[in-house]
Amino acid sequence: MTHIVAGYPSLQASEEIVLIMAQSGVDFIEVQIPFSDPVADGPVIMAANEAALRNGVTVKNCFELIERLSRKTGGILERPRFLIMSYFNILHSYGVEKFCKKAKEVGCYGMIVPDMPIDEEEQEKYMENCEKYGLNPIQVISPLTTETRLKKIAGVAKGFVYCVSRFGTTGATTTLNPKLKSYLGKVKKYIKLPLAVGFGVSSKEHVQAIHKEADIAVIGSKIINLINNSPGDFRPIESFLRTLRQ
Repeated sequence: MTHIVAGYPSLQASEEIVLIMAQSGVDFIEVQIPFSDPVADGPVIMAANEAALRNGVTVKNCFELIERLSRKTGGILERPRFLIMSYFNILHSYGVEKFCKKAKEVGCYGMIVPDMPIDEEEQEKYMENCEKYGLNPIQVISPLTTETRLKKIAGVAKGFVYCVSRFGTTGATTTLNPKLKSYLGKVKKYIKLPLAVGFGVSSKEHVQAIHKEADIAVIGSKIINLINNSPGDFRPIESFLRTLRQ
């Protein structure tokens, strides 16, 4: 699974990068709607959010981008599944039901909203509307998630569960959490859905290590670093992703 910030470095570039991802065999693509206070994101993705906002990217632009990409990737073998990654303030401002309905219409498989706790469901109706429109509300957990909390999440999770590999925010690193195996072992005691692991994943070795314990490896900041290091040239992204799939 890969990640982009819609509109970074531009909307046209985002579209080109996602098509490269699809052609390189990526299974899931997480499209982040840029937000001014992305609390789960580290400096690389935060800077991309800020740049996309300066470019004037709107929620409407993001929906239109996903709709075009859903249409263009329809003929690719093992078509990628698109997820919207966002923060709840955007959904709240747009209207939760209206947002979920639109996400499904443009071809989304699910949504990742890390600051939407299940405790607020009675008031916000987020998961209810995901269910209504056939979206998977991907739950996010971390090494700090208690066993009591895991039991609650197991009762509502759909699609897969996103396991933050370590404490802190997103960002490419050279090593994975050495306690990853025991952490995921605890998760598997309660959650029987596929597990995705993200935060710090940046190499083929990381992906191989994750696939020994989980189902989906999530790469985000590494992609943006490749964009930053080769402005206008997306061949390094294709080369990197194809290496991961070998």
